[in-house]
Amino acid sequence: MNYEEYLDEVATLLTEIYTLSDETAIGIVMRAQADDYFSAHDDDESICTQERAELDARAIFKSYKPEKRTKELGRGQ
Repeated sequence: MNYEEYLDEVATLLTEIYTLSDETAIGIVMRAQADDYFSAHDDDESICTQERAELDARAIFKSYKPEKRTKELGRGQ
């Protein structure tokens, strides 16, 4: 897969593995990309494999996971 498809796959895996919203998963991928996490992938698309996407999804989730937010249900409604 090419670089863009790879990033899409990593975001999709984040939604599937960690039940994140698309917006949150894309945000995590964008933050990792901004920190040059995927620079090697951009230079060498041969490492853009399904197996690597699964490893990278788990790795970037650990580093960029969203903070847990608690909601008070039923109050003020």
